[in-house]
Amino acid sequence: MKRAALPVLLSAFITALLLASSCAPAPEPCTDTLGCVDIGPDEALKIGVIQALTGKVATLGQEQVRGLELALDRRGGKVLGHAVQLLAQDTGCNPEGGANAALKVVADPKVLAIFGTTCSGDAATAAEVMSRAGLSMISGNNSAPFLTSIGGKRAPKWAAGYLRTAPNEESAGPAAARYAFEKLGIRKAATINDGDIYTRGLTDGFRQEFEKLGGAIVLDATVNKGDANMEPVLTAVVNARAGLVFFPLFQPEGNLVLLQARKMPALARTVLMSDGSLIEDSFIQAVRGAAVGMYFVGPTPPKPTPELEQLAAEYKTRYAMPAPTIYYISAFDAASILLSAIEKAAVKGRDGRLHIGRQALRDALYATADHPGLSGRLNCNEFGDCAAQSFNVLKLTDPAGGVEGLKGNVVYTYAPGR
Repeated sequence: MKRAALPVLLSAFITALLLASSCAPAPEPCTDTLGCVDIGPDEALKIGVIQALTGKVATLGQEQVRGLELALDRRGGKVLGHAVQLLAQDTGCNPEGGANAALKVVADPKVLAIFGTTCSGDAATAAEVMSRAGLSMISGNNSAPFLTSIGGKRAPKWAAGYLRTAPNEESAGPAAARYAFEKLGIRKAATINDGDIYTRGLTDGFRQEFEKLGGAIVLDATVNKGDANMEPVLTAVVNARAGLVFFPLFQPEGNLVLLQARKMPALARTVLMSDGSLIEDSFIQAVRGAAVGMYFVGPTPPKPTPELEQLAAEYKTRYAMPAPTIYYISAFDAASILLSAIEKAAVKGRDGRLHIGRQALRDALYATADHPGLSGRLNCNEFGDCAAQSFNVLKLTDPAGGVEGLKGNVVYTYAPGR
């Protein structure tokens, strides 16, 4: 009796499984040109997070992640009733790291989109991988013109599906050049970049505007990342008789250019100018009085509002410290745009499962208009730029005031189109 009952039980069990599977909702048919992602009723929604989490710009990468976390907190950690799983990868702020991080993320067919990157150099390689895989990617920190548009046309590293809420620094170089020529009376200038698309883009922008105004670039130099001896390039500045040096370098190379320039009597009267990469407390603390009189060009910060104060309070509560930079704000805005676009693109089934077309998600991102960002109203154009361009030139007069004192000492503002 027992042996005879076993086949009957197995048959009944298999029949029950077949009946259950036949009753389960079938995935929605996919008509999206880039493919679809189906998320089960109890399945988490996956977002790749590729940022510089180690190295000299790890603080900026951390701020990007925190901006995303704060945006998720506002939604109770869920999107359309689904938990959100963040798949983090470190790019190391270099092109190879960007490509490798993106390859790891897109290998998971359930990943909807990518939040990143921190640095523009790794954004270029990551965006290429992302775009070919049919995903979307948005950054709150990239600003190199080469990623989106230059002069109203697609830039060399433009990739379909890539957007950003940090302003295109196409106007940062011209802002620095205009101040140098029109306000400081400089007629001969030198530029120093480190060869990547971010710093090269800024020095190219400075050169073009400065020459258009009637100035001369007497030295266009490049140093390598990791160089410690800046004396050769600074000697070339002396020999070229430049009245100003524009060096939009990161730490530690930017620190070394400044500190070694201050030790050269021949450069005592030469104006030194950098960009937002050195508008950090860590830079001011490292160089102290050597930076007095130095100029910086950086994005015009958002005007104080009750909404910004609320976000700052949420930041301090969550992380038990005030934000070290303002870049978490543009990260919050980028995350908010992404999460809203996912909500618009998703088709929700009766049982709670989500069906999301990849092209539909891209379309929703590019359609972002008049978004009430905390950094300002955001409108994403066909190139992926969502923020208006506005840049301040700052002058450091008192290192004791730190980065807040520096940002408060605005000597010039350049906002094309306004």
